[in-house]
Amino acid sequence: MLLALIIACLLLGFAVVLLSVTLRNLRTEHAETLRDIKHAHEKETEAARFERDRILNALGDAFLLIDAKGIITIGNIAARRLFDGRKLRQRPLDEIILESRFATPIREALQTGTHVIRKVLLPHQASPEGGSNQRGETAWLVDAAPLDRDHPHEGIRVLIRDQTAEYQVEQVRQDFVANASHELRTPLAIINGYIENLLDDDLIEETEHARRFLGTMRKHGDRLARIVEDMLVISRLESGEDVALNPEPFALSGCIADVTERLEPIIQQQKATIVLNLPDPSPTIQGDRFYWTQVFFNLVENALKQNPTGPLRVEIGCESTAQGNLRLWVSDDGIGIPANDLPFVFHRFFRVQKHHSQGSVKGTGLGLSIVKRAVEAHRGTIRATSTPGQETRFEVNLPPEAHQSAQA
Repeated sequence: MLLALIIACLLLGFAVVLLSVTLRNLRTEHAETLRDIKHAHEKETEAARFERDRILNALGDAFLLIDAKGIITIGNIAARRLFDGRKLRQRPLDEIILESRFATPIREALQTGTHVIRKVLLPHQASPEGGSNQRGETAWLVDAAPLDRDHPHEGIRVLIRDQTAEYQVEQVRQDFVANASHELRTPLAIINGYIENLLDDDLIEETEHARRFLGTMRKHGDRLARIVEDMLVISRLESGEDVALNPEPFALSGCIADVTERLEPIIQQQKATIVLNLPDPSPTIQGDRFYWTQVFFNLVENALKQNPTGPLRVEIGCESTAQGNLRLWVSDDGIGIPANDLPFVFHRFFRVQKHHSQGSVKGTGLGLSIVKRAVEAHRGTIRATSTPGQETRFEVNLPPEAHQSAQA
């Protein structure tokens, strides 16, 4: 009996030990399973977070998520770049967005739980780009909306889009329309005024007065035609520069000869001297000869118009650079361009000489703008330098693919 009791106790102890080991193994397996599940969940979460950040960072617009307390929880690369590379996450909105014109629509969306869209114009000094901003006034679209329409006060998403390029294009268009209207109105008013005098004052029969009036009307009519022609040229260039061009190889010397021949009456009248500094044989340009004729015609004519009195020396030249580019220039030794005006000479309708005699008809103010557009359409660059009374120089640089050197 005692032996049976001992055996039963041993069997019970063995069962307890076996049960304990089994439970321990089950706990270990369960812990390992939980660790595997947790690890898999963390990997999935990390992969989802990586994918989310990859998508948000691919956006060209600055993107922010802001919780109900005004704390930024997510910010993409564009947002960090916009706010000078500062750390965004877990930072209060007021610490990051200091410009009130940005912050106001965002706070409004947070407080009201509504979708707020606001266009913001910032001057150079207030731009979030700070001192690196070289674009002048900038334009931004701030778009803030609740994350969940059913719970509008639980946080918002914010998009900040840079619309400066579109804004500046629209400003240029508006300025162009306004300036063109003004430029067209002036000669039209003069022509209509003289027609009114001829008809209402019965001056048609007075030959001397009629001829003088008709001569003035003809000059302003020519100016109207020139303005329209120049506007059409700019329009063709800006509609798509590659489409506007009809490139073919042509000799630079022949193009310049055509220009000087067309301007020969003005050159002789002003007793100007045209000096050609071209290699022999001259380079061959791969481009649209019509626009290159416009370039040299406008540059030489501009030099002559800005220096109507006194002898003038105009030099037209070209040379190859060490990098294989072709450098072209038109320079003169006239009165020059004031330093304050130099940055604006390629702007539409800008004129250095503001005062003209009554006997002359001022230019269209589009010539140098056409020059710049035509050069850029041929993938070149142009710059102007001036030392008044010594040399004013317009210099063009063309890449190798736009020309063939004389040696080639």
